Amino acid sequence: MSMNRVLALREKAKKDRKKIVLPEGEDARVVKAAALLANEGIVDVCLLGKEDMVRKIAAKNEIKIDKVNIQDPATHDKREEIMDMYFELRKSKGLTREEAEKAVMDNLVFYAALMTRMGAADGFVAGASHTTSDVARAAIHCLKIVREIGTVSSAFIMEMPDPSFGENGLLVYGDCGIVPYPSARQLSGIAIASSDLMRKLFGVEPRVALLSYSTKGSAKGQSIDTIRAALERIKTKRPGLIIDGELQVDAAMVPEVAKRKCPDSPVAGKANVLIFPNLDAGNISYKLSQRLANARAVGPIIQGLDKPCSDLSRGCSWEDVVDTAVVTAIIAQGI
Repeated sequence: MSMNRVLALREKAKKDRKKIVLPEGEDARVVKAAALLANEGIVDVCLLGKEDMVRKIAAKNEIKIDKVNIQDPATHDKREEIMDMYFELRKSKGLTREEAEKAVMDNLVFYAALMTRMGAADGFVAGASHTTSDVARAAIHCLKIVREIGTVSSAFIMEMPDPSFGENGLLVYGDCGIVPYPSARQLSGIAIASSDLMRKLFGVEPRVALLSYSTKGSAKGQSIDTIRAALERIKTKRPGLIIDGELQVDAAMVPEVAKRKCPDSPVAGKANVLIFPNLDAGNISYKLSQRLANARAVGPIIQGLDKPCSDLSRGCSWEDVVDTAVVTAIIAQGI
């Protein structure tokens, strides 16, 4: 994101400071991000890992971590409570207490998710050294799905160098990380959650485009039928939401094209929330935007759960960790 937007989000996070768990405390990028977040008072950071290892990484990289709360799960005062909680959640799946403990201690993303569930933290951010499936599985196993949304998905906050797109260059893309081929029900949940993200973070009225290879009946296909069914569901659930589909991406974002293809659409030519028909399209689009258009991508932010959490790309920078933790903290302010 542009520096002004980053600073604005950081200031917003400072006003109602939340506690965010970073379970990858033995990754230098995460340690550096935790130090900045704590030193500048942006969020209260809980960094999971062996304290001697974390301090060794900090010293090697000349990172000041005096204000960072380091928690070793092996000696954490909530350890037994967390293990019991996971056992209770998963015993119906045949998991024993010993297996529950091993699962959590072998993958501290689960530990962070359980801390968030029990209220020992307001949210968690992981993925610097774990896959998206690892992070999503921890979130889904340990947190509750919001009934209105009904599905777990993800979204990226994208900022384009060209301010003529979206909201002065600001866009939300969903889903880019979790649901491979969403049903109409899932697609409606993705759209509602992504629109809420735009409004919650930036106070901007979302204008949502359900993207396709067709614009308002210009082509036919199963995915188009799914989009239309999703649109009907969304209009019932959120009658005030500004949304339209199916729209090709040029019709959704370029006013001149919108005038020719769908002049009566309330969204066409000015969409700021883009909903992709499948994970292929979403993931490819965010990476193309990032690499070819030099867009800033923050996320994926995991959506549809009762507590906030976010994933990271394993290729993330320490600044990405900061931005994603800030976004996660701001979402927690509204819960």
